[in-house]
Amino acid sequence: MAMYRKKPVVIEAMEFTNDSKDQVYNFISCNRYADYEGDNPALRIQTLEGEITASLGDFIIKGIQGEFYPCKPDIFHKTYDLQESE
Repeated sequence: MAMYRKKPVVIEAMEFTNDSKDQVYNFISCNRYADYEGDNPALRIQTLEGEITASLGDFIIKGIQGEFYPCKPDIFHKTYDLQESE
């Protein structure tokens, strides 16, 4: 079995919160629409794998091919570090 290391890639992402929901909606340039899960705002995002729902607290990632998808915060923080501005 061969072992592989993930290539370092810098991505753009925004956390989907009550305060940032409008900015996140405008950040996403693919098919998406605002919705609710109970009383909480949600986003339905058309991804390469089909429609996925982003809940409050999720991070919205812009992938290396310009695609967008949500990521749960625990996975996001295990996978990505904040890139300081150069």
